[in-house]
Amino acid sequence: MHAKLSEWETGETVRLAGLCHAAYGTDGFATGLLELDQRALLVETIGADAEELVYRYASCDRRFSYPGLAEPDGLFRDRFTGKEFVPAEPTRRDLAAITVANELDLVRVNPDFATEYGAGLLALFTRFRPLLEWPMWQDVTDLLA
Repeated sequence: MHAKLSEWETGETVRLAGLCHAAYGTDGFATGLLELDQRALLVETIGADAEELVYRYASCDRRFSYPGLAEPDGLFRDRFTGKEFVPAEPTRRDLAAITVANELDLVRVNPDFATEYGAGLLALFTRFRPLLEWPMWQDVTDLLA
């Protein structure tokens, strides 16, 4: 995923977060490599900003947060704490980039995944479109449209 995020010319913070995106598990993949009380270990490894992005990605209550992620006033719910807030635009862009990179990675390597989830991912990423730079969107349409 780091390679794809690099190809899309995202910042190094996003690239590092992409490498560790599931360190705490995710809403779609419960198994994590680290417990939340071990966040300091990841901070030491990738830095505070990248770790914060990993935490946001892992904490995302997707059913609640994804529909409004591209909206300036869209609420985000932390699935660990239940806290709701409106993320800043850079955070929303970064979360969208990591989400797209991760899901397209799965589409590339697993034709069954693409068949089962491709239409839903295209709909989701179409909603994300205001947050996606052109190379990201081009990959979405190349793989899912």
